[in-house]
Amino acid sequence: MEAWLQQMIHLMLEALSLPQVGLGAVFVIALISATLLPLGSEPVVLLLVNAKPELFWPAILVATVGNTLGGGISWWMGWGAERAYEAATHHTPRDQRVLGWLRRFGAKACLLSWLPIVGDPLCALAGWLRLPFWPCLGYMAIGKFARYLLMTALGVYLLR
Repeated sequence: MEAWLQQMIHLMLEALSLPQVGLGAVFVIALISATLLPLGSEPVVLLLVNAKPELFWPAILVATVGNTLGGGISWWMGWGAERAYEAATHHTPRDQRVLGWLRRFGAKACLLSWLPIVGDPLCALAGWLRLPFWPCLGYMAIGKFARYLLMTALGVYLLR
């Protein structure tokens, strides 16, 4: 099983040319994966770290920055969507009960932005509700850093 997994990683690295592109590819993929587009960045981080173990911390930090900036883009998309909706309908949807739980937790809810499926829309909803941008971005960064650190360290451990 281990030999097969190592062979698959080698083939994927060759296909992606990841060792040659390196941290730039990690940044771009992490940024795009944090928007509403369906893409995962953890495998790319793990592949790079597996190919170049000395890039463990740089890859974690670059992925965190890219993914956090992508979350910030989603926040601004939500903010703009809310403003467009408000202008088109002439009332504020921010008073709906459906979004009450997010408003109750405030920017701290962005700690959950690392979650699959719900994390990216959560960032957009934070913008929709006009939660403070910088605290939201800070909480996004904490959650995303913890996810990359845990997932990459676990992946490296399992691939030994």
